[in-house]
Amino acid sequence: MTTPYGNQPVGQHHATTRSGASENVLSIIAIVLGAIGLLFLPIVFGLGGLILAVVAKFARHERLSTIALIVGAVGLIGGMILGAIVAG
Repeated sequence: MTTPYGNQPVGQHHATTRSGASENVLSIIAIVLGAIGLLFLPIVFGLGGLILAVVAKFARHERLSTIALIVGAVGLIGGMILGAIVAG
């Protein structure tokens, strides 16, 4: 049985398309955490961003996950180097 407005079967739900921003939620959060980790608590924020980026890359296959991995790694390593320079 079909509807009078198309050939879609009655009673079946169709998958909705996701917008670009909702596909990259973990990647965007990881980018923000990596950027914060560059200046404040790199072990906490940089590592958190890196972990979220890995989950976004391998579990959810998000488009921005490669950028998030780079920003998370720079936030973690660069934040520790910057902290050592400032402290020393």
